[in-house]
Amino acid sequence: MGKHFGELAKIRGLITYKLSPYEQRAFAGAISHGIPNIFRRFRESVFRVAPPFIIAYLVYEGVEREHHRLSRKNPADFANDE
Repeated sequence: MGKHFGELAKIRGLITYKLSPYEQRAFAGAISHGIPNIFRRFRESVFRVAPPFIIAYLVYEGVEREHHRLSRKNPADFANDE
């Protein structure tokens, strides 16, 4: 009877392409191309990402260890208490 929503206006010079959902392959090449791509991207970025995290972890551990050491009481200060 009437036109559908996508066909309400006729615009000149506008080209649209449609692909049937039955022709799309969502996971095409996911195993053959995707898995090697994951390893390649990991190998390329690990040396940029890992050192800051390692340095931050070592600084955090050192600060926590020093804070724990400074927050403890010195037993030598209380040796002569009665």
